Amino acid sequence: MTKQEEKSFNFPYKEYRSVNELEKDEQELVRLAGEASANAYSPYSKFNVGAAVLLENGEIFTGNNQENAAYPSGLCAERVALFYASSQFPGVPVKKLAVAASKNKRMIEAPVPPCGSCRQVFIEWEKRFNKPFSVIMAGSKKIIKVEKAMWLLPFNFQSDYL
Repeated sequence: MTKQEEKSFNFPYKEYRSVNELEKDEQELVRLAGEASANAYSPYSKFNVGAAVLLENGEIFTGNNQENAAYPSGLCAERVALFYASSQFPGVPVKKLAVAASKNKRMIEAPVPPCGSCRQVFIEWEKRFNKPFSVIMAGSKKIIKVEKAMWLLPFNFQSDYL
């Protein structure tokens, strides 16, 4: 019988109480993510999510969730923004990504973390460009920032497995 070894994941993150505590470019990303959430197509959940992506070349792209009556056919705001950015600048890495959610036209208080599928896509982006990017999860009462998207999904699927 082998002895089990307990391990854990630890990673640093920053927590802010106000968007004003963020760097100027991050404030702009949060603002744009909030604006993008207002234009989400979410007739079923009524939960609007927006994302803003800053590329290394300074270009910013936004996206919002797009629901569908056949639920798996919709797409999250983060992936809409990333895929749009990549379609316009396919060789440019992501520098930062912000996500914000609103309900009844008001930003929700707590930061909303990306779903597992979005996290997996983030990891593909970091691996593709061999460069991490920060993720800013914004709520009206609290903002959380991680410096590496891969920290959000420690047991991820890698292309090396194929």
